[in-house]
Amino acid sequence: MRFLKEPDYSHGKTGKTAVVLINLGTPDAPTTSAVRRYLKQFLWDRRVVEVPRFIWWLILRLIILPFRSGQSARKYASIWTNDGSPLLVHTAKQAALLKGYLGERGHEVHVAHAMRYGSPSIPSVLEKLKADGYDRLLMLSAYPQYSATTTASNFDAVFQHYQQVRNIPELRLVKNYHDHEAYIEALRQSVLQHWQTEGRPEKLVMSFHGLPKAFLLRGDPYHCECYKTARLLAEKLGLSKEEYIVSFQSRLGRAEWLQPYTAPVVKQLAKDGIKRIDVICPGFIADCLETLEEIAIEVRAEFMQAGGKEFHYIPCLNESPVWMRALAEIAEQHLIGWPTMLTASMREEQKKQALLSRAEAKRLGADH
Repeated sequence: MRFLKEPDYSHGKTGKTAVVLINLGTPDAPTTSAVRRYLKQFLWDRRVVEVPRFIWWLILRLIILPFRSGQSARKYASIWTNDGSPLLVHTAKQAALLKGYLGERGHEVHVAHAMRYGSPSIPSVLEKLKADGYDRLLMLSAYPQYSATTTASNFDAVFQHYQQVRNIPELRLVKNYHDHEAYIEALRQSVLQHWQTEGRPEKLVMSFHGLPKAFLLRGDPYHCECYKTARLLAEKLGLSKEEYIVSFQSRLGRAEWLQPYTAPVVKQLAKDGIKRIDVICPGFIADCLETLEEIAIEVRAEFMQAGGKEFHYIPCLNESPVWMRALAEIAEQHLIGWPTMLTASMREEQKKQALLSRAEAKRLGADH
């Protein structure tokens, strides 16, 4: 069959709304085989790599996967937690908290999380939501700055899945929020909170994930959105142009990427006599390999070896209350017009049901 089987339909059934928080993805385990599967899926995405397929197939299969999988697995192992991959752990917590924060604002919505590569996959999450009766979906990418390599790839996965679906739900897509006031304010407070306990640096480095320069020349707006985020954050912090610098990390291959590159930047700062720097990664809303290992371990070592004395990594926004309120505000703006708001009588009924449930739970506990 061309189309997936539809769940049983019942007339008069009330439609439901869900938000899907989509992040990049992570291997299932910090092992060579798991990382190889993950990299194979990630690096075969046409949005991520635009090299002609046959040439790239040879490079990927004969060079990158055999040599990079083991190296990356060791890096993942250095930041893996008892609960699993930090990126997956943070994204799952963010989704659960976002549901609560939207509920406080009066929205009756479900929030699920999905990964573009790895598990839980976008198709599996969309299938589950359909089976559970959700017919209005808001796709919220975990990337504040839009890029064809990230946000557009998420959209591709959504559209590709629905090519197999007969009854497609109503969809809304959040393209970006790089200049959203609540997002910038959350970044500002995270920096100030760090400075309140650790003091201020001589230079604040804002490191964003890199991108091949060719993508910028072909019209990808990512570079400009990164710089706008940095400028707005610097203004909120009252920083002069001499007090911060924007850089780009995670370069892959020999092609020219967006510059300046983060590692050489921090080395040069140390050589110039800068003794303390703080590094923040505004393009990531959850800590992951690129922040916990690449920045907090590798880039730190580069700075210290070049003569630096004090290196501070400012964690991602993760589950901070100010950020979760901001994310709820961003989502709410895109939910406008959908029947998600509970009436006063509905909220009162929910409170009564919650009280009855707690009373019943206490009674059953007492009986046992």
